[in-house]
Amino acid sequence: MTGNGNKNFTGNSNNSNSNGNANNAKNKKVRVVIIGATGYVGIEIVRILQSHPGVEITAVIGQSFVGQRISDVYPSLRNIFDMELTGLDIENLPSMGDVFINCLPHGISKDYIPALLKEGKKIIDHGGDFRYKDVRVYEEWYKAKHELPELLDISVYGLPEFYREKIREASLVANPGCYPTCSIIGIAPLLVNKIIDTRSIIIDAVSGVSGAGRKTDLAYQFCECTENFKAYNVSTHRHTSEIEQELGMLANEKITVSFTPHLAPMKRGMLATIYANLKDDMASEISCEGLVSLYREFYRGEMFVRILDQGRIPETKNVAGSNFVDIGIVVDKRLNRVIVLSALDNLGKGASGQAVQDLNIMCGFPEHTALMSPGLYL
Repeated sequence: MTGNGNKNFTGNSNNSNSNGNANNAKNKKVRVVIIGATGYVGIEIVRILQSHPGVEITAVIGQSFVGQRISDVYPSLRNIFDMELTGLDIENLPSMGDVFINCLPHGISKDYIPALLKEGKKIIDHGGDFRYKDVRVYEEWYKAKHELPELLDISVYGLPEFYREKIREASLVANPGCYPTCSIIGIAPLLVNKIIDTRSIIIDAVSGVSGAGRKTDLAYQFCECTENFKAYNVSTHRHTSEIEQELGMLANEKITVSFTPHLAPMKRGMLATIYANLKDDMASEISCEGLVSLYREFYRGEMFVRILDQGRIPETKNVAGSNFVDIGIVVDKRLNRVIVLSALDNLGKGASGQAVQDLNIMCGFPEHTALMSPGLYL
């Protein structure tokens, strides 16, 4: 079995693009502004980009710490990156950089994204505002009116493995959520190759506590999280709609999934366990070995997707601190079911690392630039 070639990328992800941007990037550093730099996603982007050879961070914006050095807020950056934090000055914002990475929650960016686009700036947004094709879906799941529905037509979903060419030309990229990234990459080859019953998809996913952001809410305090494991937002998590949208586009049909997120007592990391029934007419010819080969062909040339050998199961410690996603596959012949296990770092490939991957594509850098750190393991 082999992939059917329906993915929207071409060539090896290690190569810089051939449209001339790569040569321009070598001559002049791209000026990057990080909005919401003191949250966990923002500070991880700072950590990655401060050593990026083609990037100059020109402003770090953090309303709660204006006037302080970012290395005072995060002492691990002392003598490495000591820039002073500034407030969000919407009037002068466009002059501060070339690429703006927004790490603030949904609904806030409406106050400045139109002005940035008008000035020809590139934007990578981490809110949910621009991830949807249908404004009604956003408003139903986010319980808020969308203030900029006209921008949905130009925004590109920031999952490079499927939208690389569109990201390359985009001015507005909506970085996916961590749960959708982990789930979509995990199940995509089965949908594209029409191997599974699309009515049977169940996703149980577990995230580290940093996935909730830098909050002081009771639910995320140490004594509430340590030595505890719990599900939350069962059947109502807003990322369900994001997963269904993207899986539906891959399968070319309406998809609904049963999605349950869980909170694990660890700082960072994510593991999604995805269940789906094999189609009856294909069950006899499907093997684990065959699916591993199919996955490797489907993701051939994708630097950050690692398909494990048959019998190997991914672990969060192997991807935490990295931009890699590890995928393991099991076929349960007794139940005529395939089980896919997908692991990534919710702050890496699930957020900040993927944002830098998108930035590299948008600006003509080799896609892996500043992203080749292995998992922390310990």
